[in-house]
Amino acid sequence: MPDTDIKPTEDFVENVSPTESNNGPQEAHVPLWQSMKKWPKVIAYNLALSSAILLYGYDLVIVGTVSAMPAFQHRFGERLGAKYIIPSMWLSLWNAASPIGMMIGAIFGGHFQDRGGRRLALAIGSFLSAIAVAMCYVADLPDDMDSRRGLFLAGKLFQGICIGILLCVVQTYMSEVLPVLLRGPIIAFLPIFTLLGQLLGSIVVYTSLKHKDATSYRICFASQWPFSAVPFVLAAMLPESPTWLVRRGNLTKALKAQRRLDTRSIDSAAIVDEIRTSILVEEEERKTQTYMDCFRGIHRRRTLIVAFASALPQLFGLQLLANASYFMQIVGMGSSNSLIFLILGIGLGLIANIVSLWVLNDFGRRFLCLVTLGTATVLWIAMGIAGCFTGVVTIWYTAVTMMIVTMVCGLGIWPASHVVAAETSSLQLRAKSQGIGWFVSGIASGVFSIILPYIYNADKGNLRAKTGFVMAGFAAVGVVATWLAVPEMKGRSPMEIDRMFALRLPTRSFKTWRSDVVLEKEMVAGDQGPRA
Repeated sequence: MPDTDIKPTEDFVENVSPTESNNGPQEAHVPLWQSMKKWPKVIAYNLALSSAILLYGYDLVIVGTVSAMPAFQHRFGERLGAKYIIPSMWLSLWNAASPIGMMIGAIFGGHFQDRGGRRLALAIGSFLSAIAVAMCYVADLPDDMDSRRGLFLAGKLFQGICIGILLCVVQTYMSEVLPVLLRGPIIAFLPIFTLLGQLLGSIVVYTSLKHKDATSYRICFASQWPFSAVPFVLAAMLPESPTWLVRRGNLTKALKAQRRLDTRSIDSAAIVDEIRTSILVEEEERKTQTYMDCFRGIHRRRTLIVAFASALPQLFGLQLLANASYFMQIVGMGSSNSLIFLILGIGLGLIANIVSLWVLNDFGRRFLCLVTLGTATVLWIAMGIAGCFTGVVTIWYTAVTMMIVTMVCGLGIWPASHVVAAETSSLQLRAKSQGIGWFVSGIASGVFSIILPYIYNADKGNLRAKTGFVMAGFAAVGVVATWLAVPEMKGRSPMEIDRMFALRLPTRSFKTWRSDVVLEKEMVAGDQGPRA
C-alpha cells in the first residue's frame, strides 16, 4: 500500500518560495546569492548532476571537430585536389547520427524514468554510453572504407541514444527539485556544462594534433570514457526525485529524499505536501500519463511550447557553431587557427552562460529570448554580407561574428530556452514532456546536421560565409514564433502555471495575471449563485 503518513498543510507556500504570494510573481528582487545560501544542498546535487551534460557537450564537439583532424580525414575521407576532405554525405550522416539517437533516447528516457525512476535511468544511460565510445574507438580497424565509416556512424548513433536518455533525466530532475527562485539560474547549467564539455573536448583535440597518426583521434575517443563513468557513480549517491516518489505513492521515501535536498531551516514536509497537492489536482483531470496525454486538452499547448523551446537553439545556429572549426576551414582558415578560434569562441560562450545565471534571475525568459535572438539575426545577416567578398578580412570577420553570436545567445536565448521547456510542462506529464522536447531537439539537430554541410561544404553548395543569410532566416522565424507563442513564467509556482494554462490566457497576459483577483471573482460568483 502507498505511504500516506504526511498530513496536508495549509502554509506550504511560504516554505517553498518565501518571496512569492498568491498575487503573482514577486516584484522585489531577491539576489541570487541569497537563494544559493538558502538551498545549498539542492545546488550541490544539481551541480553534480550536470556532469552528465558534460558528456553531451564533449561528444558534440568531438564528432564535430575530429573531422577537422588531418589523420582522421586521411583515414575516413577522400582526396579532393591537394587535400583530404570528408564527403558531404558522410559528414552529414555523422553529424545527424547523434541527434537521431537523441530522439530515440529521449522518448525511451521519458517513458522509462516514469517507470524505474530518475536514478535508474541515469545509471543505464551512462553505462550504455561507455559501450558506444568503444564502438567509435575501434571504428578505424576495418580495412574497407565503407565499413569504417559505417561503424563510426553506428557508434555515434548509439552514443546519441545514451545522451538522449541522460539529458531527458537531467532536465526532468532539475525542474522537479528546484525552488522557484533557483529554477532559471540552475537550469542554465545545461548550456554552461554543454559549453564546458565542448571546451574540454576542443582542448583535447587541439593537444592531440601533435600526433600525426591514428593516435590523435583515438585519444579523443578514449577520453570520453571518464565522462561516461561519472553519471553512473552519481546515480548511486543522488536522492531520488520527491515528485516521482509522490506520484508512486511513496510519501515516506519522498519526505526522506526531500530532507536530503533541504537544510534544517526548510519545512520538507510542507514541500512534499505541495507536490502532492499539485499532482492530485492534475490527476483529477486525467488519471493516465501517456505520451498521447501530452497532446490532449490544455496539455497540447504546453507540449507545443516545450517542443518549440527545445528547437530554439538550432534556430540561432547552435549546430553551425558546434562545427565551427571545420566550417572555418571551409571559409579559408588554417586547421590550427580554426581550432584555436573554436576554443576561444567556446570560452567566451562559457563566460556568457555563467553571467546568464544572474541575467535569468533579473530578466524574464520571454524578454531575453526576443532580444538575444533578434540580435543574432542581425549578426548573421552581417556575416552573410561579408561572405559576398573574398580575402583575409572576410575570414576573420566571419570568425569574430560567430564568437559574438555565441556570447549573445549564451546570455539569453540558449539558457532561457531550456528554462522555458522545463517550466511549461505539468508535474504529472513532466518526464514525458521533456522526452518530447529532447525528441524535437534531436529532430532539429539532425535536420541542421544534414542540410548545413550541403549548404557550406566545398563539394556542394559552397556558400561558405554566405551561410549567414540562411541562419539569419531561421533566427528571424524564431523571433516571430517566440513573440506569438512563448509566455512569461518567471517567478511562477507550478500551481500558478497550471492555473494560467487552464484559463487559456493569451501569451502576453501571463506576465500580468494575478491569481488573487481570479479567486476573488470566483468567490463572488459562487456567493451570488446562478443567475436566472
